[in-house]
Amino acid sequence: MDSISPMTGMARSTRPNGGLPPIPEFDEDFDRLALAGRDCVVLAVSGGSDSMALMQLFASYARRQFPSLRLVAATVDHRLRAEAAAEARFVAEAAARLDMEHRTLAWDAAKPATGLMEAAREARHRLLSQAAQEAGTDLVLVAHTMDDQAETVAMRAARGEGGRGGAGIAEATLYDGATWFARPLLGVRRTALRDALKRAGGGWIDDPSNEDVRYERVRMRAMLNNEEIDLSGEAACAAAELRRALGDNAGALIDRYSTMPMPGLIRIDPAMLDAPERSAAIYALRILLSTAGGQTFLPDEGRSAQALAALAEGPARLTLAGAVAERSSGGVFLYRENRNLPARGAISPFWDGRYRIGLPDGAGMAVGETDASAVEAHVKEAPGDVPPRLARAAVARQPAVWRGGECIGLAGDVEGTTCEPVAAPWARYLPSFDLAPARAVFSLIGARAVSEPPLNGRSMRGT
Repeated sequence: MDSISPMTGMARSTRPNGGLPPIPEFDEDFDRLALAGRDCVVLAVSGGSDSMALMQLFASYARRQFPSLRLVAATVDHRLRAEAAAEARFVAEAAARLDMEHRTLAWDAAKPATGLMEAAREARHRLLSQAAQEAGTDLVLVAHTMDDQAETVAMRAARGEGGRGGAGIAEATLYDGATWFARPLLGVRRTALRDALKRAGGGWIDDPSNEDVRYERVRMRAMLNNEEIDLSGEAACAAAELRRALGDNAGALIDRYSTMPMPGLIRIDPAMLDAPERSAAIYALRILLSTAGGQTFLPDEGRSAQALAALAEGPARLTLAGAVAERSSGGVFLYRENRNLPARGAISPFWDGRYRIGLPDGAGMAVGETDASAVEAHVKEAPGDVPPRLARAAVARQPAVWRGGECIGLAGDVEGTTCEPVAAPWARYLPSFDLAPARAVFSLIGARAVSEPPLNGRSMRGT
């Protein structure tokens, strides 16, 4: 089990500005945040220079601009280094000097044998999101900088992840549909933050892993010079704008040409395949294929372009991204292919990348594929303009609830169970520059609505 320490900290100071020196040159970065009407903000603070600067600078800003805003610093101890506990205490002491509350969040769960860094990242976001919810907010500030942005873009380029990947880190990301992680300092160089922190009398702890060349980011950091970092930051901003514009057009196509006649079956009007905005049509098809197939990553753009061309020519059937795309007289239909479906058992956190399912505790239930009798019962309820063969294929890939060896119904239909659709590409992480296409596909499949990002309309520094 993971753990979160009890809240620690001091009462809000009654001195003007909490006794903090004003550092107004960063106000424009924090002005980007939509703070009006918020009661609380959580800051992710590890003890490194970037996050310590975020804590110092934002505390100064908030005391001057939003004096009633409650500030909570949170430090994640991944239980991977002995020094982490002392680093958390260092942050707690610094937070106390700023009259700020503090929590230590511990990842106490068993560590995986492989994929440790990815698991640690997921645990960090989960713990911070939980801490935010307990503090009564949906906003966590993190201290990514222009240096981090440049490193991310360079790493993706080295892996051949062009196109969408060139946008790098988003200025805000929605985690698990519940918590926004915002990056107000994404347009600021690390050196500028360290200089400001020194002037304010603050300090930081250098994490030895930041010098460990076994990590890709450390190696990339050593290769980038100042000019390359600045240029990469500018390029990421431009790529983000292109990705946002493409997403806007793709979202409009999904809204206009896509419907869901029954769960698990997406229908596309063939007119979308001939839309003048060909790049947007390809992008929309990639999104819809990943959603139908429950795939986190979008299919290759080249193969998707070939699929769009084949479907545009007339009757066709193909498989891509775990989904079957089939054109008939009734339109283009997308549904989950009949292989690699999850084995019957527990679900965590999503079933097949397509549904978030809730089961009552202690009911002895499991989730798996539905059986033939349930399929036939639901096919009878399909709309008349859906070919029975396609309706049968869609229902057969839906999650069913089992007790013992008996299928007792589809998830969501059985009393006490819930079945919430999710769009796999954004089920866990939704970058702010993908809001338009995400909202379009969420609306299409009946997923939960997306809250507004915690950003004002003004542009970030460097954009």
